[in-house]
Amino acid sequence: MNRLLFIFIIYHLSLITTSAQYNTDRLVTIGRSALFYEDYVLSMQYFNQAIQAKPYLYEPWFFRAVAKYYLEDYAGAERDCSEALQRNPYVVSVYELRGLTRIQQKKYSEAISDYTRALRYDPENRGLWHNRVLCRIQDKDYDAALLELDTMQARWSQYATAWAMRADVYMQQEDTVKAIEALQQSLDIDPYDGQTWAARSIISLSREEWPEAEEQLNHAIHLLPKRGGYYINRALARFHQNNLRGAMADYDMALDLEPNNFLGHYNRGLLRAQVGDDNRAITDFDFVLRLEPDNMLALFNRAVLLDKTGDLHGAIRDYSKVIDEFPNFWTGLEFRAACYRRLGMTKKAEQDEFTVYRARLYKHLYGTQPRLDPDKMRKRSDVDLDKYNQLVVEDQQEPEREYKNDYRGRVQNRRVALELQPMFALSFVKAHDEVRANIAFDRDVDALNQHRVNSKSPSQIVNSKSVNSKFYRPVYVTCGHPTLSDEISARYFLYIDSLTAAINKSHNTGQAVDDLLLRAIAYTVIQDNQQAIDDLSTFLQIATPNSSLLTPNSSLLTPNSSLLTLNSSLVLALWQRAVCQARISLFQASEGANTELATASVLADLNHALELRPHNAYLLYNRGCIHARRDNLHQAIDDFTAALQQEPNMAEAYYNRGICYLSNGEKEKASADLSKAGELGLYDAYSLLKREGSK
Repeated sequence: MNRLLFIFIIYHLSLITTSAQYNTDRLVTIGRSALFYEDYVLSMQYFNQAIQAKPYLYEPWFFRAVAKYYLEDYAGAERDCSEALQRNPYVVSVYELRGLTRIQQKKYSEAISDYTRALRYDPENRGLWHNRVLCRIQDKDYDAALLELDTMQARWSQYATAWAMRADVYMQQEDTVKAIEALQQSLDIDPYDGQTWAARSIISLSREEWPEAEEQLNHAIHLLPKRGGYYINRALARFHQNNLRGAMADYDMALDLEPNNFLGHYNRGLLRAQVGDDNRAITDFDFVLRLEPDNMLALFNRAVLLDKTGDLHGAIRDYSKVIDEFPNFWTGLEFRAACYRRLGMTKKAEQDEFTVYRARLYKHLYGTQPRLDPDKMRKRSDVDLDKYNQLVVEDQQEPEREYKNDYRGRVQNRRVALELQPMFALSFVKAHDEVRANIAFDRDVDALNQHRVNSKSPSQIVNSKSVNSKFYRPVYVTCGHPTLSDEISARYFLYIDSLTAAINKSHNTGQAVDDLLLRAIAYTVIQDNQQAIDDLSTFLQIATPNSSLLTPNSSLLTPNSSLLTLNSSLVLALWQRAVCQARISLFQASEGANTELATASVLADLNHALELRPHNAYLLYNRGCIHARRDNLHQAIDDFTAALQQEPNMAEAYYNRGICYLSNGEKEKASADLSKAGELGLYDAYSLLKREGSK
């Protein structure tokens, strides 16, 4: 008996352990999926649960560090990486991420230590060598950087970036000749590296070789069209060749890409002032002064423009602030005196004029206001007010150093070059768009909402004092997935618990089925797509027309048009299951998995739903998205076209059809569709138009 009892206990302990391991693995998987879809706060909640369940596993700590890195909590990410390494000190990717977090905190020596340790376990990882060299450059250890570059070039002789980094070292050592030679070597190996062309242009700009700099920046911009700094530099080169129209166009483009760029607004303001566009120049200097309220040069330039446009009181206000800071600025005193005279404030004008007159007796410094001098520029840190009308350049321009980084930028940017708009799905979270007022409407979703309003079930009508009452809201059709705060996601977890309790206690199969559908939608909101699929599969198994599980009193069979009909419920469940499976497949594909079978099941669900609702624009659009991801471009275009016939204002369908046309080489049709998408409020289409137009 004792032996049998021992076997029984061991058997059940193994079941508990297996279940716990499964739950922890599942939490990590859901968290990683949320990471992929950029819901970083929600992903951390899953990793927190995994850490609480099994704090000795390194993976939840590591992936929580990834989420914190995306949220720019670099110190927190570094701490989590350290915790992960305490649990498993042999994982290269953890050292790599901790090195990146330390770089962001300018802890270059510590980052070097991380890369050195990682290289012990993975000595052929070129990215680790690359980052360690850049850290040594930042740490001003140029000799060590050159030695490591020798090693890299011995191993990878055709690695063009190594020559570019060598040029960076030479530039730091002020050896311009060697830097140019190294950059040329890099371009000989890889003439399609935009950063190398940009680095070469910096040397040309410093030598005032304006035509050469413009040509090099043309190459850089062609290869990397979204870098605002390149347009700023090319504008400078064009200005010095008296190409004011081209310089202005470059500043406009730079500010489209980087709206908060100080140099772009300041220099564009000066150019606008020179060509007589005074009011828009004032707008630029207003922006500069919001960024830097104490910038006296920008303040004086705005004062001059306000003076010219007739806002004398505003001009005097700005002149006075500058003069208070620099009492011996004679130009400012004379300009303010002129304003006083025009306002009839003779006494104050005479005081300023007398101050200037006395100064002229001692030193002849003042002359008429010069035009912008192409031969003169000032450094950004130079606060000499006599240079108020000179274009500004950075104090020191350095080549852009790009660390090899799997975590840099948006996750989707690593998936495809042209990102499709996502599928339409059911959600409790209403899409918030300040630009587009159009709200997606579907009659089956409306039937579901009416059914919930008329339902008398306690799980549907919640006590107003309960936290769950915050979830008694309509189901919406949304495109994309909104990110959730800690508080909101916690409420959804509570809501799911309440639905689970209601399902377990329910004696009405129809009501339990209703709650299954709602719980599946809630699971989708918190990114637990697999659990949503399980609920929807159960729902579909029960809700089939011939199912013996439905009683005659089930709400799904109620003929009242205000309640949820059977066909409506089937369409919604098939629709949502297809979306959830597509999201899982997209995540798995990003990790190299074969998702052909899963994608086939997505298409099967969408086709089944379309048999019931052949004119549903959102189902047609979703099927078009799947065809586009499989490179079935003609079928995708047909589906997007059919969707637009049903819903002519669906900006997402125009956008995705435009991308399909682009991929198919039909640029004219693509341009028309992207333009229409932008017109309907999907402004990303305009950025895509600019990018493709520059190619």
